[in-house]
Amino acid sequence: MDLYPAIDLRGGRCVRLAQGDFGRETVYGTDPVQRARAFEAGGAAWLHVVDLDAARGAVGDNRAVVAELARAVGLPVQVGGGVRSLADAEELFAAGVARVVMGTAAVQDPGLVSEVSSRWPGRVAVGLDHFGGEVRLKGWEERSGRRLEDVVAGLAGAGAAAIVVTDISRDGLMVGPDLLGYRALLEATEVPVIASGGVGHLDDVRKLAWLSAGGRKLAGVIVGRAIYEGRFGVAEAVAACRGLPG
Repeated sequence: MDLYPAIDLRGGRCVRLAQGDFGRETVYGTDPVQRARAFEAGGAAWLHVVDLDAARGAVGDNRAVVAELARAVGLPVQVGGGVRSLADAEELFAAGVARVVMGTAAVQDPGLVSEVSSRWPGRVAVGLDHFGGEVRLKGWEERSGRRLEDVVAGLAGAGAAAIVVTDISRDGLMVGPDLLGYRALLEATEVPVIASGGVGHLDDVRKLAWLSAGGRKLAGVIVGRAIYEGRFGVAEAVAACRGLPG
């Protein structure tokens, strides 16, 4: 299982939200590049970046910051937030991004995922953010009326390289991940699953690394606040992703 330390961008700053609430924002610095280099030095396999402004439909300077991040580190950079067209994906790939995450667009138009995946094979992930099992859209602010399991089933054959699943009810709270939910997802899809939301301790990372169903394991885990708050370091989390004891 790979570690994806997260950088959430809002107005060019590194922030984290609690349960996706833009009114409950904590700022963790104004230098995302410095943060990314620290993640790389710790041995992370990927860098996960979310453009929160673009997720809400705003156009700002975060795309320039994303390009700077991709140039600054040797890690593959995965970027989500507002990727809703071929043009969005093309802009990010041209900036040096290794993989884009399509959320709202993937739910509303699965055919677009197939189209982007066909043009850039292996470089498109689907981001499914849910609250109580219902998928949310546009920066988690709109309800879709659709169940997570139904959306996952509908994406079969779309060509996604991975599915990033975030439990909004746990995100940013460090209360532990939804182990049962991720086990069910491993049983429901052959697409690699990346867990996001709730990690607060190294044991949470280990439990995700040990989790299996049908002979399959999680492909990765996204961690944000626990690292920013000093619960553990990147190097420790990388070891935990390998299932090593602390």
